[in-house]
Amino acid sequence: MMKDWYDFLVIGSGIAGLSYSLIVAEKGPVAIITKKQESESNTNYAQGGIASVMSPVDSFEDHLNDTLSAGAGLCHQDVAEKIIKSGPSAIDRLIEIGVNFTRMEADQFSLGREGGHSHKRVLHAADLTGREIERALLAACHAHPNITIFANRIAVDLISHRYQGEITCGGAFIFNPRNRRKHQIKSAITMIAAGGAGQLYRHTTNPRIATGDGIAMAYRAGAKVANLEFMQFHPTTLSLVGKKTFLISEAVRGEGGVLCHSDGTQFMEKYHAMKDLAPRDVVARAIDTELKRSGKDSVYLDLRKMPADKIKTRFPNIYIHCLEAGIDITGDLVPVVPAAHYICGGVMTDVCGRSNVKRLYVCGESACTGMHGANRLASNSLLEAVVTAEFAAGRSIEEFEASNPPPLPSIEFPHSGDGNLPRERVIMSYNRRELKRLMWDCVGIVRSKYRLEEAVDRIELIRQSVQRYYESHSLSYTGIELRNMASLAGLIIKAAMIRTESRGLHFIVDYPDTDDVNWKKETILERKENRL
Repeated sequence: MMKDWYDFLVIGSGIAGLSYSLIVAEKGPVAIITKKQESESNTNYAQGGIASVMSPVDSFEDHLNDTLSAGAGLCHQDVAEKIIKSGPSAIDRLIEIGVNFTRMEADQFSLGREGGHSHKRVLHAADLTGREIERALLAACHAHPNITIFANRIAVDLISHRYQGEITCGGAFIFNPRNRRKHQIKSAITMIAAGGAGQLYRHTTNPRIATGDGIAMAYRAGAKVANLEFMQFHPTTLSLVGKKTFLISEAVRGEGGVLCHSDGTQFMEKYHAMKDLAPRDVVARAIDTELKRSGKDSVYLDLRKMPADKIKTRFPNIYIHCLEAGIDITGDLVPVVPAAHYICGGVMTDVCGRSNVKRLYVCGESACTGMHGANRLASNSLLEAVVTAEFAAGRSIEEFEASNPPPLPSIEFPHSGDGNLPRERVIMSYNRRELKRLMWDCVGIVRSKYRLEEAVDRIELIRQSVQRYYESHSLSYTGIELRNMASLAGLIIKAAMIRTESRGLHFIVDYPDTDDVNWKKETILERKENRL
């Protein structure tokens, strides 16, 4: 049964939220709120693995240099260095929790290599690494007496107020769409670990729940957000008409797969010295350029030089999924296109997940710690999530023990729509489709000033329509999500308009060069109006 007070409230059940919960639960009761089933998260969809220095031929310095190179000048070197150096100990803790990484021998991990990495350093569990990590963390959370997971609930807004001149978070408003009950959970410490925002785009590798809720809620509560223009598009997702998007892990290219056209002609050597193992922003733009040049619907991945047994052993899930779709990746070319994958920006935090809102922590893909800069290095996301969650847990416990939470004023649930109005779901469906198409066409892999200006006007019309529906109708899961999507889409467009240069994942044809003099810095957005 859901109570009115928990010492720690966690919104999201991916690697960041679960890792954090296991630590802070030693100090007090924890409530984890998750939108759908508890295992439905971006973590669960991560195929490639988690990057960490585990080989004697590798080094922290090399991993750091690879991260900084991919980040195109915007990584916070001190943050990246702290996270990278904490990698091996974080891996040890995951193993202690029960994560089974693939090994070549009992004392030797099977390490993969992905784009932008100078060494093999990606630990994996076959090609379902995220699912294995999620399984182990969920089992540990279920076994902990101080942790309660509330599935199929959605956070509507944060409970925020001013206390001694500072914006302070005191929990969140929760909605259960199954019984339509509204609930206020008050807490001493609130952690947002709600994942990414791939669903803002027409084509994405993300699950349907990845609608940017955490970032949008934090922004409404007064949190600063940064670098939202840097949306990473994964270069290779299976492209078949009528089929759901399916990620083809970058590790496939790390094991020898190459990009080519239908006639087998390879093209990545034209774009980067690392060819098929170039950073993701380079590969995605290269594919986009080749598609526009050829007029085709896809390029292809060629695995035919790899031994069939190796493919089936290293990538069993990808092999089976493609085979079910009529493609034998051991002998057929695999049609692929880029798709929205990971947002490198988010709520602005330090390496310990602290935002500018007191008692509000943010970790994982919802956060912008400075680790990823303008382009995330492959498989650094799970590393950042687990390490910063542990740092955040330590800081949260210190803050929790140092002082009592400030008194909360009486706050009404922030929604009073008319439950008697007929539900015009067609309007919501239309707005969602239009938003996703707008973001894909105008704020995608390659952008232009004209398309961004068009996007500003069109997203405002969508936002106004969504807000009217949200305020006038009874609360719904769809309405909450779409409100967040429209809000975050507007912020992404605004950030892309502000950055008048091309850097990392943000490429705009009107400003094709990188401008270190004026733009080697974050794009920071902060809500000006004060609703507190």
